[in-house]
Amino acid sequence: MIKIDMNSPEFQEELAKTKKFTDKVCENFGFVYNPMEDVNEGVTMGLARNKIIYNKRYCPCFMVEGETKEERKAANNRICPCKPALEHEIPNEGKCHCGIFCTPEYAKANAIELTAEETARTHSRGLSKEECEAILAHPQLDGEEIIALLEARELGMIDFNLVDVREWMEWMQQRIKGTDYLIPTTSFYNQLGQIEDQKDKPTILYCLTGSRSAYCQHVMIDMGWKHVSNYTSGIITYNGETISGEE
Repeated sequence: MIKIDMNSPEFQEELAKTKKFTDKVCENFGFVYNPMEDVNEGVTMGLARNKIIYNKRYCPCFMVEGETKEERKAANNRICPCKPALEHEIPNEGKCHCGIFCTPEYAKANAIELTAEETARTHSRGLSKEECEAILAHPQLDGEEIIALLEARELGMIDFNLVDVREWMEWMQQRIKGTDYLIPTTSFYNQLGQIEDQKDKPTILYCLTGSRSAYCQHVMIDMGWKHVSNYTSGIITYNGETISGEE
């Protein structure tokens, strides 16, 4: 796992360059940024990180395949702004997979929806063991369900692994209290060995907005994990307790 100090002059300089790059993408294609600023920040940080490591702004929502420059080129890794986003995702869905680039129409509608939503909801407490097991079996989970499941795990009612698939610098900034493993999407296959012997144990994945974790969910299921759930909307909407720093 490659760790980059996000406070270092090198990273801050590249972050500023990447912000100019994404500004230019928006200008050239008529896109606007996501109304959720945390999405834009997370993606921009990921692009800057990949530029430092690989000298290319690979999409941070997908793992970078290939050990050498030639292998990475042959693997056809997504480079921002990627072809699938320009040709399919943005025209059809209104936003790219990572969510940073949106059509003006999508951004406007999403901003209205965000404003209308309540900033917090009360979640159900005092669930039975059977109810917790039923929730844990869902392939898609929301924040309140994550909170309830973590509470149930503390009480010994159920057991599962909670895995963050963002990058180390994002994990350092903020993560869900109770996270068991950091397995970054960009080095997913290499880091997955941490839980290789736990394929029968339920696993919950999360990232910033749910896109990276959904991608990793499919990878793990294809590799033989019995049950993998995805926190659909990501830590950006989480109302539970979070922590930061090394430990």
